[in-house]
Amino acid sequence: MKAMVLAAGAGTRLRPLTDAIPKPMLPIGGEPLLVHLLRWLKRYGIDDVALNLHHLPEVIQDALGDGSQLGLKLIYSFEPELLGTAGAVKKLAAFFDQPFVVVYGDLLLDVDLAALIDYHQSRRALVTLGLKHTDDPPSQGMIVCDSAGRVVRFAEKPASWNDEQRTANAGVYIVEPEVLQYVPADRPSDWGHDIFPLLIAQGAALYAQLLDGTVIDIGTHAAYEQIKERGLSRQA
Repeated sequence: MKAMVLAAGAGTRLRPLTDAIPKPMLPIGGEPLLVHLLRWLKRYGIDDVALNLHHLPEVIQDALGDGSQLGLKLIYSFEPELLGTAGAVKKLAAFFDQPFVVVYGDLLLDVDLAALIDYHQSRRALVTLGLKHTDDPPSQGMIVCDSAGRVVRFAEKPASWNDEQRTANAGVYIVEPEVLQYVPADRPSDWGHDIFPLLIAQGAALYAQLLDGTVIDIGTHAAYEQIKERGLSRQA
């Protein structure tokens, strides 16, 4: 299985830390966050990985090279203009000739990826999303599923919610290549804003499962400092 790591974000909420270093390269436990993420993928037998780059791309490429030092084969997709989280994958459609993983590059993860893949296959899903519990739905993509795990509602950063709607998009997906036909090639597009609502509207097999373990987004100064203080990098 192959993977796409979305690593093109500018990390504006983490400035000035990200003025000279891309967010995925911020140090966690003495190593870049991105290295922790790539090792997590490698742990589950994924060694063909694509990364999209935009902000300070040379920092990531110079540090990781072809990936051989990590036992990986890395390819890079440069985006002078951001294509969105789905558009970035669409650009590399020829690379993804089999089911693949999409993961956001600002995550610290210690979850069972094999279990999510098994769930995806058992449901014969087009896309399976990893979920996490959240106490702050407005800041994240909120997901509501039926009793079978099929996604019935996806609200990217909702304005309102209730106490039962506290499962959010964790930023880890298992994707069938056929899904890319829903992604336009002529404009930027995003999984949460554009593609997932479209799949739901068309009755496509979009499923989700709650992830068991550590899922932390380092997108803010507070989150980044919390990770360093709690030593969570040792779990990744």
